[in-house]
Amino acid sequence: MVLSTILGALATILHSLITLYTWVVVIAMILSFVRPDPTNALVQILYRLTEPLFAKVRSWLPFLVFNGIDLSPLALLVFLQFVDMTLVKLLFLYAQG
Repeated sequence: MVLSTILGALATILHSLITLYTWVVVIAMILSFVRPDPTNALVQILYRLTEPLFAKVRSWLPFLVFNGIDLSPLALLVFLQFVDMTLVKLLFLYAQG
């Protein structure tokens, strides 16, 4: 009973964090098209939240950058959705039964 409550809470928190970070990545992707002012505080925060993972994805999958187009944010979004649809669902299943 207690373990199922903890697993359910953990799954809910993980799902919320993945959803929040997904939106951060989407906003950073949109901002990359318009080239915002790099001294803007919001732009700097988004850059600090996303660029380390984008760089890690680029190092693992270098073929995602070609002709000046960087698809690492898209790969990160796919990975986040995969984690949300597998790990979080498994946690919810273990919490139920």
